[in-house]
Amino acid sequence: MPPNPRMPDSFEVTVNGRAVRVPRGASAAAALILAGLDSCRVSVRGEPRAAFCGMGICFECRAMVDGIAQVKTCQLQCRPGMVIRADAG
Repeated sequence: MPPNPRMPDSFEVTVNGRAVRVPRGASAAAALILAGLDSCRVSVRGEPRAAFCGMGICFECRAMVDGIAQVKTCQLQCRPGMVIRADAG
């Protein structure tokens, strides 16, 4: 898909209340990493979890995005103003 000329090369999203600049085309999982988070959620056993497969199969990268819980962040492309809330990190 050709780049959208109206979309800037980078923009800000909010990760756990902090503004993070991401490049165009970045996934929400990448935004979590750029925010310095090692994990995005905690398992029922209390273990930190983060993006593992990067293809949406493992479900380890789930976080709240724009108020929607359990979003697979590796499968979601960032857009300006997106709000991502990780349960861990």
